[in-house]
Amino acid sequence: MEIPFNDRGVSVTRNALSSAGQVFPLRDIVDVQVVTVQKNKIVPLAISVAGLIGAIVGGVLHSAVGLVCGVMLIVVGWLTWATQDVTHRLMVETADGEREALMSTDREFVERVGEAVHRAKATAAVPKA
Repeated sequence: MEIPFNDRGVSVTRNALSSAGQVFPLRDIVDVQVVTVQKNKIVPLAISVAGLIGAIVGGVLHSAVGLVCGVMLIVVGWLTWATQDVTHRLMVETADGEREALMSTDREFVERVGEAVHRAKATAAVPKA
């Protein structure tokens, strides 16, 4: 049995897409698409703003604890922003709806998997002589 694609725990065969313990039969797959999920801005901003307010209140009230906690929250908000990654997801559309088959920070890898699924479906659609 030929395996046209097998990399990083994801395989696409003549019959199925297998990723993260999920198996999607090619006959059930209507389409696949790559979706990019950007960094979350709201949570880090909310943490930093709460820290800024705490630091200001601590400074006005001459409270070292309030000032230090506020500055710490500002740093935590910045770290939350800095450590987030932009992720790319391979969404598989079937008759039952759309499901996530794969998530990675490497867009090229996710696109290669999507292209392998398209090639496998095209190969399966060609009648054998």
